[in-house]
Amino acid sequence: MAFDFKREFRELYQPKIKPSLVEVPAMTFATVAGTGDPNEEGGAYARALELLYAFSYTVKMSKMGDWQPEGYFDYVVPPLEGLWWGGAGAFDGAAIGDKSALSWVSLIRQPDFVTWDAFSQLCEMAIAKKPELADAVASGALRLVRFAEGPCAQVMHRGSYDDEPASIAVLSAFIEENGLATDIAEGGESPAGHVATCTFDAGKVLAALDVDGAVPNIRLHHEIYLGDPRRTKPENLKTVIRHPVRRV
Repeated sequence: MAFDFKREFRELYQPKIKPSLVEVPAMTFATVAGTGDPNEEGGAYARALELLYAFSYTVKMSKMGDWQPEGYFDYVVPPLEGLWWGGAGAFDGAAIGDKSALSWVSLIRQPDFVTWDAFSQLCEMAIAKKPELADAVASGALRLVRFAEGPCAQVMHRGSYDDEPASIAVLSAFIEENGLATDIAEGGESPAGHVATCTFDAGKVLAALDVDGAVPNIRLHHEIYLGDPRRTKPENLKTVIRHPVRRV
């Protein structure tokens, strides 16, 4: 049976609708960072996902070829994740005001056998299957990073992405009740939402996240998507919402 990260690490991927605390260990991710409305057809976000999925499934299906990364084992590709923050006007205090002002890091977890030594070979294999991605890969848009999130609070949100503020408010109250504070970088989404005060450089964010398994200085609003919006009714979507925390 293929290794399933969601099943083996249920505390990370299957929280309850009641908020909980979790210590998030080091993981390796394939990442693409960018800005813009995630709903724009053919936009930067859609292109990022195409690149991420092409790479991730190339890794998984390397079992069918003549070469696999050292230590390869069969597994289920983990779910898509996202780190989010906003430029000026992205948040109005309760909800997203301007989706075009959003910035994001899209991530898919990779098994630990996906190392920098194997990364270039895997990229070449992905391009061989999808030559149209060659320019994006050559530009360095796809990057491998490894970091831990450390202490976090999380909750399972059920329903439309646009209805997340209600779950975030519950999460915010839980954090405060436990004598903690949300530890999100300035300009990222706060538990209740706010007007962002600064804009981050996507390349710098990826560089800041790649800390060889340590907890980075930049900590952001985090979402894990357990449902596919293309195939799931909005009311049935499940999204893990995770916020880093610190002691007050």
